[in-house]
Amino acid sequence: MNESKRLLWHDIREWGVEGKGWKDTAKYFDRLPVSARKVVPEMVWNLSHSASGMAVLFETDASEIHARWALESEITYERNFPLYAWTGKTWRWAGVGRQIQSRSPEQLLVGGLKPGYRRYLLYLPLRNPVLKVEMGVPKGSKFKAVPPRKAAPLVFYGTSIVQGGNASHAGMAHPSILGRWLNRPVINLGFSGNGRMESELAVLLGELRAQVYILDCVRNMDPGMIRERAENFVRILRKIRPRTPIIMVEEQPCTNSWIKPALLLDNRQKCRAYRDAYTKLVKSGVKDVCYVRGKSLFGDDSEASLDGIHPSDLGFMRMAESLYPVLRRLCRT
Repeated sequence: MNESKRLLWHDIREWGVEGKGWKDTAKYFDRLPVSARKVVPEMVWNLSHSASGMAVLFETDASEIHARWALESEITYERNFPLYAWTGKTWRWAGVGRQIQSRSPEQLLVGGLKPGYRRYLLYLPLRNPVLKVEMGVPKGSKFKAVPPRKAAPLVFYGTSIVQGGNASHAGMAHPSILGRWLNRPVINLGFSGNGRMESELAVLLGELRAQVYILDCVRNMDPGMIRERAENFVRILRKIRPRTPIIMVEEQPCTNSWIKPALLLDNRQKCRAYRDAYTKLVKSGVKDVCYVRGKSLFGDDSEASLDGIHPSDLGFMRMAESLYPVLRRLCRT
């Protein structure tokens, strides 16, 4: 029997994805609203077409779970569509699609599952824009669409690191890891090479009802830009959202900066400018702003990155471990 004919397929757009902050988007899986096109830099707008951070929930008792999808490009940056299962206490990895060059593949994500009715979480690709995704289970299996959770999300804004650059799959970007550990929705507004704290982005973030805002843009900025924009960005966001906690995350040193003095000097200059912005905010009475130093994010053994800048899966895990205690405390308040 043809594989597709023995399966029932469910289009995830029918019940909605988590990680989508606005409904009024040009395309379903876009990350910014149509109104942003006129106010954000062109590169930010172009990058907003990727579904970074988006995920879908469903429940099934199927012994195997399939997916088929349509992407805008055949270019594949990571293994597609990691699948996690809820154990009753935590989310655990269950399967993932293969990395193949095709715009419209159909794959078995996981088979041979032990009997049981479970909740699943499926992440969409980090960078290749998505056109359509369907979940497939054998006919006769139970399947329940689970709408996006209503809890206020963790909202991350930043660079390619936030977007998940160099993660092996979308579940290993640190915003995704933290979302699972805290069992909360996540909105990922990472824009590769273009996390630069424009005031227009602060206004857009303010439109989102966040549990916490996590700002991680230093990598894409120079000291002058940080002095010009960082304090103003937080003030705009705080004016719109007076009580929502804001975390300012420093740039982590490049993993080879221990042997390249110019890299270490550049990092220190940028972080000093960022800390100065934070200090001014606190001294002026801006409340509920936290600061996370970059030195702790990668560890001190130079093993957390593939290229010195972007985290490997190990690096993303270390970033999540550094941010988790701060987020756990803020999510309880």
